Amino acid sequence: MNLPKKIAVLGGGSWATAIVKLLLNNCEHINWYIRNTDNIEKIIKHRHNPHYLSSVEIHTDRITFYNNLPQAIEESDVLIVAIPASFIEESFMKYHGDYTNKFIFSAVKGIIPNHNLTVSEFFNRKYNVPFSKIGIISGPCHAEEIALERLSYLTISAKNKSDAVFLAEKLSCHYLNTLISSDIYGTEYAAVLKNIVAIAAGICHGLGYGDNFQAVLISNAIQEIKRFLDTTYKSKRKINSSAYLGDLLVTSYSQFSRNRTFGTMIGKGYSVKSAQLEMNMVAEGVNAVGCISQINEKYKVKMPIIEAVRNILINKVSPPLEIKLLTEKLT
Repeated sequence: MNLPKKIAVLGGGSWATAIVKLLLNNCEHINWYIRNTDNIEKIIKHRHNPHYLSSVEIHTDRITFYNNLPQAIEESDVLIVAIPASFIEESFMKYHGDYTNKFIFSAVKGIIPNHNLTVSEFFNRKYNVPFSKIGIISGPCHAEEIALERLSYLTISAKNKSDAVFLAEKLSCHYLNTLISSDIYGTEYAAVLKNIVAIAAGICHGLGYGDNFQAVLISNAIQEIKRFLDTTYKSKRKINSSAYLGDLLVTSYSQFSRNRTFGTMIGKGYSVKSAQLEMNMVAEGVNAVGCISQINEKYKVKMPIIEAVRNILINKVSPPLEIKLLTEKLT
């Protein structure tokens, strides 16, 4: 399939800004949807996103900006969705057009609340977009290191290799290498699960657990992710590859990880609400943990780390007590 050339980035956060930076290395022109008109005006005036990755110079002369999502969708053929999962349903219900001639790449690493669906599943079930017209952009990668032009890797997943290659070529540059996968389900769910694990890693860090324990936590976490993926959608995926283990490692250990940062605040005694208010970005794992727990009620996969985070964030169990109980379950 030969994908058209009109690409739109949907979202105005750090990850959307990083993707815009990458695309402009290879594309003459892109479309960019940002909900807030004031933010668009500031970007055009100063050639920087004032709220996210402000060090990145943005070539605004090669961008058409939209604050109207339906219009941005209509004017584009390839949609790169970088809107937090909790705002996806509300944002896209405003568009009543046809997705037949669109290809959707999700850069979202969360689950749609109240539906317990990943972004690809949401577009498939809600708007009848076939999975052959949906791709996934996953890590291991943080937007902040894209801004610094440190060598990074992205995994591009799509049913048809040519579709993944298309976007990979648009994103690749001297500081960004791309990996190709056909495992849409696995890369998307692994990205959701690793955010929850990163919260656990942050909680443990906030409580004073050291690197020795973190190593055990993460080695158990990748087994937990594998059990879930193998039970819910078995495939020949290599769980120790960059798209799965690599993404888990960077999110659990990096200073740039918003989910780890959130978890650290919880471990230091913040309430969920106060931690969310203090952060400037969405930690997708917060909403995802309840969704994953509900999904797992059907499959009964052994997931002690996920359940520990759920008990702390949702059931309000004391973090020191819950993590102490978790330490007795790890191997």
